Amino acid sequence: QVRLVESGGGLVQAGGSLRLSCAAFKTLFSINVMGWYRQAPGKQRELVETITYGGTTNYADSVKGRFTISRDNAEDTIYLQMNSLKPEDTAVYFCNAWLGNSGHLDRPSPSWGQGTQVTVSS
Repeated sequence: QVRLVESGGGLVQAGGSLRLSCAAFKTLFSINVMGWYRQAPGKQRELVETITYGGTTNYADSVKGRFTISRDNAEDTIYLQMNSLKPEDTAVYFCNAWLGNSGHLDRPSPSWGQGTQVTVSS
């Protein structure tokens, strides 16, 4: 099992920036893939950006050039730097992690954090 704790959400004006963090608290298992997903009101949860232990990333076209995921393997922590934020980025952002040596960059595991709200005003 793994416990994922997100932080860094908030309210920002369009064009602004936010940085999200997600720390993984676990026992025994390594974590290969970690990432961010988001869910806006009335919409399905969608992939934002994911990253492997080795640094390979996958991201949604909607955030290309604006969001950057990074990872501190020693701390089992990932970050999401979000720049040039748009009102359509408003959502609850969830951290996700695949335990063990496998995992997928394009779909989530059952392990979720509690989510952090990001609101972008126009």
